[in-house]
Amino acid sequence: MADAAPPSKSRDLDKLLLRPGNLVGPTFDPGVQLRDDLQEYARVLVVGAGGLGCELLKDLALSGFKNLEVIDMDRIEVTNLNRQFLFRLEDVGKPKAEVAAKRVMERVSGVNIVPHFCRIEDKDIEFYNDFNIIALGLDSIEARSYINAVACSFLEYDSDDNPREETMKPMVDGGTEGFKGHARVIVPGVTPCFECTIWLFPPQVKFPLCTLAETPRNAAHCIEYAHLIKWDEVHSGQAFDPDNPDHMKWVYDEAVKRAELFGIPGVTYSLTQGVVKNIIPAIASTNAIISAACTLETLKIASGCSKTLSNYLTYNGVEGLHTKVTEFVKDKDCLVCGPGVLIELDTAVTLKKFIDMLEEDPKVLMTKASITYHGKNLYMQAPPVLEEMTRSNLELPLYDLMDKTPKDVLHATGTINKDDKKSSGLRKLRVVFKGIDGVTDMDMAGGA
Repeated sequence: MADAAPPSKSRDLDKLLLRPGNLVGPTFDPGVQLRDDLQEYARVLVVGAGGLGCELLKDLALSGFKNLEVIDMDRIEVTNLNRQFLFRLEDVGKPKAEVAAKRVMERVSGVNIVPHFCRIEDKDIEFYNDFNIIALGLDSIEARSYINAVACSFLEYDSDDNPREETMKPMVDGGTEGFKGHARVIVPGVTPCFECTIWLFPPQVKFPLCTLAETPRNAAHCIEYAHLIKWDEVHSGQAFDPDNPDHMKWVYDEAVKRAELFGIPGVTYSLTQGVVKNIIPAIASTNAIISAACTLETLKIASGCSKTLSNYLTYNGVEGLHTKVTEFVKDKDCLVCGPGVLIELDTAVTLKKFIDMLEEDPKVLMTKASITYHGKNLYMQAPPVLEEMTRSNLELPLYDLMDKTPKDVLHATGTINKDDKKSSGLRKLRVVFKGIDGVTDMDMAGGA
């Protein structure tokens, strides 16, 4: 029998948390203690403070989560104001994460939101391990892939290659595309991770270079000409960074010149961002619907008040309204959420040699790798102060740096080269040293 509860401001939330039910999770224990524990101990990280991220912060705060953090690297632009409702005209130019956190705390009493104005790659892996759940409100496949790899890196397997429940880092991922959207639950080791279902995301539209160079017919062609052709001509050897405002402004200016030359209207700064980053305009109502679904799933995971989504919800509001839930299956050979990529080494292999090997390994293909072991930095490519501090480890045997452990897991963070495309990524590596007592033939067999 649920214990009696004093009146609460969260009346509707209490109906879920204070009463038993028939569709609850196996660990659900209704009562005031559950509600209080949820507010005091549950920590949720919201990744992204754009259209969907603003909705997520608001919904989570109103759903009883008092300890929230948000990370976003962007600043507020005028074009954000039509759908990112936490921002005002006077906020233009300010960091999204900081303003969003401030606005929600002003409206929802008792909630504490810590903003982080930086790239997701700027935080070390252990930062993400401090949270019970990670909620994603991103518009980038690359960013989703990175956070997915980080969350899956915490997953550990037992000797029978079964995932250990206490090491699972649940994620709730939302995404919108105009009047369409999705919400999904990712429990590493149980449900498919992002990489298992990467095929769900269509490839980015690419224009023939001859069209861009000779016969542009629309504004997008002019933008891609400046982005793909003109940039390399002028900035030989310098990589284009889509997150650098100066780089984006240069592409916009060149695209305007190109459009004027061919009499093509429609080149705007927001369109330039959309074409270069493959961003599809967001609709406020779609963001609200998908955020509500994601918040409910976050509450289910944290409290057990109901069974979670299994495991991918799609929403289509183009003509009428259609929703559907599909249960996708985990890829047992996934390189990200599986036990890890197996790498066999001699005990004499140095850390530098190991890093070089990652560039050639067909399952890793990682350059400029930083290596961590049980939270300890063995070698860091950046920032310069950490690189200098860990540089001396490069010439030491990896076996010694791993405390002469016959087999264990390392984490490598760097640039992954896949299908002629470079992106930041993280890989879990199962290192086995050959010729050491305790290493069986089974350890040496198989791959991921």
